Amino acid sequence: MLLFAKGDEKNYLSEDDIREAVYLSVEKLGIKSRVLAIPPDYTRFHSQAGTILKYVYKYYGEALKDVLPALGTHSPMTESEIKSMYESVPVELFRVHNWRNDLCTLGEVPFDYIREVSEGKVNYSWPAQVNKLLVDGDYDLILSIGQVVPHEVVGMANYNKNIFVGTGGKEGINKSHYLGAVYGMERMMGRADTPVRKVLNYASDNFAYNLPVIYMLTVIDKNDKGELVVKGLFIGDDYECFKLASDLSLKINFNMLDQPLKKIVVYLDPQEFKSTWLGNKSIYRTRMAIDNSGELIILAPGLKEFGEDKEIDRLIRKYGYKTTPEILKYVAENDELKNNLSAAAHLIHGSSENRFTITYCPGHLSKHEIESVNFQYADLKEMQKRYNLNELKDGFNKLADGDEIFFISNPALGLWAYKNRFYN
Repeated sequence: MLLFAKGDEKNYLSEDDIREAVYLSVEKLGIKSRVLAIPPDYTRFHSQAGTILKYVYKYYGEALKDVLPALGTHSPMTESEIKSMYESVPVELFRVHNWRNDLCTLGEVPFDYIREVSEGKVNYSWPAQVNKLLVDGDYDLILSIGQVVPHEVVGMANYNKNIFVGTGGKEGINKSHYLGAVYGMERMMGRADTPVRKVLNYASDNFAYNLPVIYMLTVIDKNDKGELVVKGLFIGDDYECFKLASDLSLKINFNMLDQPLKKIVVYLDPQEFKSTWLGNKSIYRTRMAIDNSGELIILAPGLKEFGEDKEIDRLIRKYGYKTTPEILKYVAENDELKNNLSAAAHLIHGSSENRFTITYCPGHLSKHEIESVNFQYADLKEMQKRYNLNELKDGFNKLADGDEIFFISNPALGLWAYKNRFYN
C-alpha cells in the first residue's frame, strides 16, 4: 500500500510539502490511539527525520506514546542530541534500544535460504530480532522514519533495515553485517536487491506481517547553494515504497566518474562522526572511486574512538583493519570474533585490501592508536592548513602548489565510483 510518493532529480519538497504529505498519509490510516515512532539516531542528522517527526507529533499528540531511535549498535542519543535533532518532540517520549538485551525473536530465516542468497559464502540461519517494545507495546501504528541512500552493509539504507537492524539484536546484526561483508561490499553498494535485503524481506514477509509498520522514507540532496533538501518522500508499508525511494536515490546520491581518482580528501563533521565505526563511511563510499595506489585522506576532528560499543572498540584495537582473507582467518581461529561478526565485517569494510592508502587525521586519537589498527596517521592541524575547508568545494580542486584533489564534505550523503569498478 503506497500512501504518498513524490520526488524527482530537479525539484525538492518544502517543509509545507512535507507537512501535507505526512498529514495526508496518516489521515488515510484512520484513528490511532497508540503510536510508536522509530526515527534515526543522531548519526543520521541530515535525514530530515526531525521535520517528519515534528509533524507526526503535532498530528497525533498524546497518541504518540513512544519514540525509539533506530540505534542498532550505536551509542544512545544524549538529551542535547535529541533536542537538537527532534526539538519539537518531548524528550521524555524517547526510549533507548539495547541491542544485547531488549529483544524479541519473530522467527528464523532458514539456513538453506541464507546459503542460497550468499552463493554459499555463509552457512547459518538468521534470527529476525526486534526490540520487544514493537511486540509488547500494543501499538496500532508503528512509523519507521529514515533516509534511503547507498549503504555498505545492505546496498541501499533503510526500509526494513530500520526495523531488523536499527531495533535488532546482537545475533541478527552480527550475521547480517557479516553476510554483506563476505559477499562483497562493492557488489552491494548502490543496489536495492542484495543478499542482505533478500534476508530482511524474507523476515518481513514471513514473520513481521502482523506488525502495523508504515515507512516514511526521504531522499536527500544538496541544492545549488549547498543546502540539504528533500528531493523525495515516499510513504507506504511495502517494498514498492522502498524501491521508488531507492531508484531516486541512485539517480541523485550516486556519483559516477569517468576515471578513477588519485587523491580524495574527506571531511567528517565532528558532531556526527566520533568513531571509525561511523567515520569509515569515508572509506566505504569512496572505495570504488579510488585508483589503485591512490590516496584517501580523512579529516576527522571529532574522532575519539574506534567502536561506539566498548567490546567492538576493543576488538578493532586488537585485530585492526586487515584484508578480507586475514579477517576470515581470524574469525575461523578466534571465538571472540565468531561471536561478534559485525565487528569482523567492519574490519573487512575498513580495509583498502592493500589497494590504496588510508590516512586518518584525528582530533583526539593518537598517532600510535591510528597506526595500531593499520591506518596511516597525519596531524589534523597541519592537514587542515593544507586542505582549507573554507577554500575547498565538493568535487575537483586544484591547490596553489598544483596538487589536485577530489573533496567530499560529507560521505554519508552519497556513493562515488568510476564506471569500470562499479560494473565489474
